[in-house]
Formats: sequence, C-alpha cells, structure tokens
Amino acid sequence: MTTGKAYVTSVFEKVKAQNAHEPEFLQAVGEVFESLVPVFDKYPKYIDENLLERLVEPERIVSFRVPWVDDQGHVQVNRGYRVQFSSAIGPYKGGLRFHPSVNQSIIKFLGFEQIFKNSLTGQPIGGGKGGSNFDPKGKSDNEIMRFCQSFMTELSKHIGADTDVPAGDIGVGGREIGYLYGQYKRLRNEYTGVLTGKGLTYGGSLARTEATGYGAVYFAEQMLKARGEDFAGKVAIVSGSGNVAIYATEKLQSLGAKVVAVSDSSGYVYDPEGIDVALLKQLKEVERARIVKYADARPSATFTPAGEGSIWSIKADLAFPCATQNEINEEDAKTLVANGVIAVTEGANMPSTLEAIEVFQKAGVSFGPAKAANAGGVAVSALEMAQNSQRTAWSFEEVDAKLYDIMKGIYENAAAAAKEFGAEGDLVVGANIAGFLKVAEAMSAQGIV
Repeated sequence: MTTGKAYVTSVFEKVKAQNAHEPEFLQAVGEVFESLVPVFDKYPKYIDENLLERLVEPERIVSFRVPWVDDQGHVQVNRGYRVQFSSAIGPYKGGLRFHPSVNQSIIKFLGFEQIFKNSLTGQPIGGGKGGSNFDPKGKSDNEIMRFCQSFMTELSKHIGADTDVPAGDIGVGGREIGYLYGQYKRLRNEYTGVLTGKGLTYGGSLARTEATGYGAVYFAEQMLKARGEDFAGKVAIVSGSGNVAIYATEKLQSLGAKVVAVSDSSGYVYDPEGIDVALLKQLKEVERARIVKYADARPSATFTPAGEGSIWSIKADLAFPCATQNEINEEDAKTLVANGVIAVTEGANMPSTLEAIEVFQKAGVSFGPAKAANAGGVAVSALEMAQNSQRTAWSFEEVDAKLYDIMKGIYENAAAAAKEFGAEGDLVVGANIAGFLKVAEAMSAQGIV
C-alpha cells in the first residue's frame, strides 16, 4: 500500500516538473503538501482517488490581453489572468491584483492558497484569483477607468454571482471595483453580487474595508490568549500601509497595543509615539502619497528609504507582515526573534519564506499563517455575497461580530487539526489540514470531476 509520504512526494515531483518556471506556485504547494502526509496515511481513499494531483491542477486558467488608451492617446497593452482553481465547496472566490509583478505563477500561488483560506472560513466559497501586470501608480482616474473597462470586457465572460465572484487585492481598491462593476453591469444588463468590496451605495458591506486587517488582529488575539497574553502594552510592527496594514494598525491600537512602524515600497517610518492612524488614512487613502510624507508631517517619526534598513530590525513584541509575499526572509526572522518578538501574524499572502517560518517555530514564536490569519477579508466578502442574495444590509456591528466569530473559529479548527494529527501548536500544519479536509471530502463526494 502506498504511504502518505510516498504519495505526496510523487505528486510534488510531478508538479515541479510541470511548473518548473513558477517558483511562487511551487513554494505555496510545497508548504501545503508537507503538512498533508498524515492525512493520506489516515485516509488512504484519497490516494486511491488521486485527490492531491486533481486539487493542485486548476480547473481553469484564463489569460487574455487588455488593450487600453492612456491620456496621451497612446494604445497600451497589458495581460490579464483569472485562475479558477477549485469550485468543490462553492463558486470561485478570490481577489484581483493589479501590479507589475503579476504573472501566472503569482496568480496560481494566490489561487491555490485561496482554496484552503476560503475553506477555513466555513463559508461556501471555492478558490480563485486573478489580476493583471497593470500598474495603477501614477495613472489618472480616467486611465484606470479605461483599463478596468477593458479588463472587465473580457473577464465578464467567465464570472457570475454563482460562478466566480472576484474582489480586490493589491492595486484594486474601491475605485477600481467601482469601475469594474459598472462595466460588468453595462455588459450583462444585470444588477448582481458578482464583485465584492463594492461601495456602500451599490451593494457593498459595512466592515468589508476593515475586514482583513481586523481579522488578522482577531486571529492574533487568539494566539496570544493561548500564551496567557493580551495586547495591552505590546509594541507592534505592521509592514505595508495599504488597506490591510491600516486597519490592522487601527484595531491593534484600539485593543491596547502600540504600532510603531509602517511601510510602503519606498521605505518605512518609525514613530515611537505610535502611528497616527488618522494621518496614515489621509495620506494613503485620500492623497495616495508615499510613506515619507508621514515623517514629514510627524516630528516624532523618522523615514528610512528602501534598501537602507529593514522594518523588521525594530524591536517589538508583535509583527504583522501586511505588504506582499516573501517580505520576511530567514535573516529578518532571526532579527525579530533576537529582538524578543512573541507572535507573528501574516496579514499579506505568504509574506514569510519557508526558512523564516522555521526560525519562528523553532524559537517558540506563535505564528499565524496567511491562509488562516488573513482570511477575514474573504470571510466578509462571503457575507457581502449573502447580503446581496438576500437584498439586505447588516450593521457594522453585526458584520464585525460575525467576523470575530469566524476568525476565532478558524483558530480553533486549525489548533484542533494540528493536535489531532500530531503537530500540536503548529498552526501552519493545522490550517493546511483543516482547510484541506473540507475540500477533499467535497471532491470525493462529487466523484472524479
């Protein structure tokens, strides 16, 4: 009989051979596969059904060109993607990312992670992801509108409220969602909950803006409780200064922690008096300015340009990587541990390298993996879908309470799965297994499709 180890190894070798040019995807797959060995030993029927090889191959990948006209009248061309990875437990659900780094490997890694993240929420949503190598920075509103309309003209053929429901991600905020939704409605002549993260005037949900950042903090709260700790008096670092970072900072400070640093791609600011969230929101959400402007406006703050220092060198109790993938490497992790960090909570997607995670775990640092800790955004997206289907709207307090319960449930399920499969306290293993088991049973029940 084939062992779980032999099966997982053989499938991963095949995945590596078929996707050798996709390093981010292989990193995400390798991290999950390593956790699943005991699952296949316990449930050999999944080996017989070759379930893992079926799961790791997307159900569908759509790649398309996106032509648009800039303000000078020149035709520009970008590439668009939608990876529809798994619909075993519900319609495909996952964000759209507009960033120059976007390629098929990144979209596939994000879509693969989304399968397990969405499963963990307990909501009926499958895994998908999409985006474009378009860079919104420096573009006018009209240029972004023309790009979004061109992007949606093609994407609209492949999505729908009961098929695939995209949302925002890096480079796709409320402005972009509005333009995308307007074009979808125009093309399809239907008013439906096909996108989430919509504005409140046209079907959006209260607390959706705050959800990913708040959810990461709620997850961290559960990790701290398990250590007999809370946020009071703790010093935190939050990388990034976009949606996730802003609202993680806001919630942390409301619960008694002091966030002393945030960043963007140009560098980071250190403010020992605590980050002024109102100022940060004004600079980033209204003015769309670079983070150096924060230091210009706050005498207590200093700015360090990118390449001249690391935000992870700042002494802190808590770290929240909320910027982008692989932003914490092994050396960063060692620095954080040496400086006394007790908990790391991933607000971004896969922000820690595998080597960094190993450093944290060996040091006894509580580690909240992205697929669990940053699931708050997609959880509230699912709640937005529910409100759209019911033609109703819930209060901020109702949605926030549901979000808290979902994040608490994710922590408890991950912790229980880790314990059941011999890895007590390892939330990486626990999240992978808990997320996988629900999808695996659904796939098995639906036959070989």
